[in-house]
Amino acid sequence: MFADSKVGWKRERWDTPDGDFIDIDRLPGAAGAPLVVLFHGLEGSSGSHYAVALARELVRRGWRGAVAHFRGCSGEPNRLPRAYHSGDADEIRWILRRFAAESRGAPLFAAGVSLGGNALLKWLGEDAEAKQVLAGAAAISAPVDLMAAGDALGRGFNLVYTRAFLATMRRKAEEKLARFPGLFDGNAMRRARTLRAFDNVVTAPLHGFRDTDDYWTRASAKRVLRSIQAPTLVLNARNDPFLPEAALPRRSEVSAAVRLDFPDEGGHAAFVGAPFPGNIDWMPGRVAAFFDEAMALREAGSDTGANTIGTALVS
Repeated sequence: MFADSKVGWKRERWDTPDGDFIDIDRLPGAAGAPLVVLFHGLEGSSGSHYAVALARELVRRGWRGAVAHFRGCSGEPNRLPRAYHSGDADEIRWILRRFAAESRGAPLFAAGVSLGGNALLKWLGEDAEAKQVLAGAAAISAPVDLMAAGDALGRGFNLVYTRAFLATMRRKAEEKLARFPGLFDGNAMRRARTLRAFDNVVTAPLHGFRDTDDYWTRASAKRVLRSIQAPTLVLNARNDPFLPEAALPRRSEVSAAVRLDFPDEGGHAAFVGAPFPGNIDWMPGRVAAFFDEAMALREAGSDTGANTIGTALVS
């Protein structure tokens, strides 16, 4: 499941600033080629369908790629009591700054899917220097309004997705309790049947939030989208079951550097195209085309500043 051999990922381990570790799966390529760093979704990995599809597109273009696994998502428990969460902008920050430091001038892009997309957007909106780190960014199926997304996942057919997430999240929580007795209320965690209930007992308190409402409110990227200065694509399907169409950001809620692309169809991180049985190549191609455009504008107008580039990218 991890480090898909058909893609050719090469794994390396990075120590974190706080004494933990993350695993990076790299897609090798020519020195100087553009590098795309992917932040996966809830309980995702380099083996997730969207990561494999993006890797295929990067190989086709001769670009390099990397999947930065959030803590505990690479097949081995992380060392510390904390794990990862939807608003982990600090984690995104140090990871991308390290990639930038080693890129030696090669174009650096970041993409985030679902949870990873929200965290990436939050960093982009909070860090005024993000435009100096990245040539461009893309958030795919990002639940930018976590309250709306969490409530949607707590009812109806969406509970099928919730149960799948909770199956692995409970297992990881049990492992943490075994290593850190008393870390949180184990019985309450086992009774959780929704993400709201689980986050209230586990995710929120482990990461410095008062409760689920505090976590979902403060971690939502929607409130900082007006501050983004790096060229950024926000790609969400209007029929995404994880985020109601009414919660999608409006043009007035984002900066001039942000391009909003909301196809009618695509579901959550799927965007299946081509005749039956279809494929999932449309999304990686759309993201890479946006990165091509951002890179070309940066090269052509490097002296005009990020605002001019961002304005040119507005749809």
